[in-house]
Amino acid sequence: MINKPAWISRVIVWAGLLTWSSWQSGVMADEPIKKLILPGEAFLVEGRPSFIFTPRGNLLPGPRPWVFYAPTLEGYPDDHEKWMHEQILNAGVAVAGIDVGEGYGSPQGRRLFTAFYEEMTKKRGYAARPCLLGRSRGGLWVTSWACENTDKVSGIAGIYPVFDLRTYPGIANAAPAYDMTPEQLESKLAVLNPIEQVPKLVAARIPAFFIHGDEDTVVPLKENSAEFAARYRSAKAEDAVTLVVVKGQGHNFWEGFFQCQGLVNFTITCAKDGAKP
Repeated sequence: MINKPAWISRVIVWAGLLTWSSWQSGVMADEPIKKLILPGEAFLVEGRPSFIFTPRGNLLPGPRPWVFYAPTLEGYPDDHEKWMHEQILNAGVAVAGIDVGEGYGSPQGRRLFTAFYEEMTKKRGYAARPCLLGRSRGGLWVTSWACENTDKVSGIAGIYPVFDLRTYPGIANAAPAYDMTPEQLESKLAVLNPIEQVPKLVAARIPAFFIHGDEDTVVPLKENSAEFAARYRSAKAEDAVTLVVVKGQGHNFWEGFFQCQGLVNFTITCAKDGAKP
């Protein structure tokens, strides 16, 4: 075996640590590229991977309508959603998002959402009121941000979305993202748990549309989409929320979740409404 000088070993170790650190953060030093399932652009916002699926032709005049999608983690959006996003693009509406890591609706995740929103609206000419679309844990992301920014939201759509931290990922798993102990987060759920902030959306008359399986054990229907809808109904805003309950389906890749024409139509309509003066 050839003995390497100590300085070479140190360089190798340092380079390895840099690569590992970059991978952990979701960002490679010089590669902001995110693999996209449809034509668009991958870029960085505050060092975080971001993307836009852009419509081809059929562009609408004025500020461009768009859908703010979550969770933009590695591999998301995925091929299961391709049909849905194609329908949105064909209607002249863009789809975009930012990878905030496993933020679970935390203040840091919301800050990055705001940075991305400002990139889209102030630098790229997109409309001031996107429709938010959250799949699974993306529901925590979009709802927590929407509750702080009701004037910047035209609607909220979701595919088996999470709204209650207690059901997913659970208090113990969510606490680190909030820079809290589980006990601290538990004590502040009244102000930090997205489901508890729904009255703000009701007051702003933000329309919502969700599709959720009645056998979902990962993100239980009762505590999440059904509870969200119940809070709208209790405030006599039932006309502003639609919940499609799919019998016999759980948290899976059943194509009906991703080819729900009602959800697509709602999302397109809200996004276009959000682009109106």
